[in-house]
Amino acid sequence: MSRFTALALLSAAALPGAMAWGAMGHETVAYVASNYVSSATKTYFQGLLGDTSADYLASVASWADSYRYTTAGAFSAPYHYIDANDNPPSSCSVSLDRDCGSEGCVVRALQNYTSILIAGTASKANLQIAAKMVIHFAGDIGQPLHCEALEVGGNSIDVEYDNDDTNLHAVWDSNIPESISGGSSLSSAKSWANDLISEITSGSYKSQASSWVSGLSVASSSSQTSTALKWAAESNAYVCSTVLKGGISAVENKDLSGTYTTTAQPVVDLQIAKQGYRLAKWLDAIVAAL
Repeated sequence: MSRFTALALLSAAALPGAMAWGAMGHETVAYVASNYVSSATKTYFQGLLGDTSADYLASVASWADSYRYTTAGAFSAPYHYIDANDNPPSSCSVSLDRDCGSEGCVVRALQNYTSILIAGTASKANLQIAAKMVIHFAGDIGQPLHCEALEVGGNSIDVEYDNDDTNLHAVWDSNIPESISGGSSLSSAKSWANDLISEITSGSYKSQASSWVSGLSVASSSSQTSTALKWAAESNAYVCSTVLKGGISAVENKDLSGTYTTTAQPVVDLQIAKQGYRLAKWLDAIVAAL
């Protein structure tokens, strides 16, 4: 993937927010991260983003989704996913050479925008854009169907949810997360994040949290890429074990609001918690490298 040009970055300025994982899911990732960043990281990103409120990460967590749907930002659409050309449910895997095309992917994008932040030589406007992209892509890479090529990441698999027509990707982006949080609002995101923070700090995730960031490194482009690729591979594995465990026929044209959602909820909880915690440590590592 080619490096992002200053012109492309600058053209992304001052666009409104939009939706992905569901906007609420991305906001939840951001709120979890906000709880675990160091004071130095908080100070740096509040200053960079010009927001000293508690929402300084959450308020920009879905910005990249607005940008991708603009004429100026259309080039960034491939940066939100990696097309794992595997064979679920019998085999799941991610290969950077095989799956990250010439137009880019979420693994390369996370690496590239991280490098831009660490270099610190871009204009403030472009550094703000890089920060928004990193915050967003750390969430995207945790959504299993953002790490899968089959049927356009599930977008072409027609399903129902509560008797409404939709597709499998949308169910994982929004319906299942909202079934956990109870809504799609910012307050829903805060409430869900608080529940996950409790699990990370003193609950069922406490013993796992250190392993989530094992090997995390922003010391070089290659270490940034290998860390992001590891995260993508973990997400992709759930396509075989959960998302499409019974194959396409098990979900296509079915209503997924019952047992399927009940089975998927623990995976979504874990992925949101994991990526929020990872985002915090990733941002900490960026600030430490400045």
